[in-house]
Amino acid sequence: MKKNIFQICLCLFIFSCTKNLDDPRQNLVPVTTPFAETTQFTVYKIRKGQNFSDSNNFIQIQYPELKFIAKFDSTAIYQTVDPNNQYDINKLYGFSDNNTQHHQFSARFGWRWSDNALRLFGYIYNNGTVQHKEIGTVAIGSENNCSIKVTAKNYIFSLNKVVDSLPRASITPLGSGYKLYPYFGGDEPAPNDVIIRIKEL
Repeated sequence: MKKNIFQICLCLFIFSCTKNLDDPRQNLVPVTTPFAETTQFTVYKIRKGQNFSDSNNFIQIQYPELKFIAKFDSTAIYQTVDPNNQYDINKLYGFSDNNTQHHQFSARFGWRWSDNALRLFGYIYNNGTVQHKEIGTVAIGSENNCSIKVTAKNYIFSLNKVVDSLPRASITPLGSGYKLYPYFGGDEPAPNDVIIRIKEL
């Protein structure tokens, strides 16, 4: 009888110490924020005194819709040398269109720091003419859901569920051209290093 009780206790002890392999919580591996960023976001750096960002590769695209998450840190807070240039719109992310150069046809998000806020814009070219419209403000450090949807007559810009549009004169059925990356300017280069993180969806 004592032997049976001992065997039962031993089995219970072993069972309680064994991982339940069917429980997905047993297989979770904690991931630190820096690791998550390096595996999910592409880091674009615009160096002080420059306009173009690092990681600026020529990639041809065809988009019915471009969707991405953008994240700015405190380097997006800047002061231009000429105060008038503070209201110039920097470029965030987008694409050329109509299989032409982006100063002819394109759609992208723009951004600037002005009046103590980080502001994002819809920014387009149609037949060489630029148009822009402020979509909204975002917080430093926040993850912002952005998209540019292509229709026959419009680019539909979405920023964190705020939706607006700008006209599209391109005749291609999809947004057709090449990727456009973060760019500072305007008339002045970056007054400090600027770091922007983007994850395309």
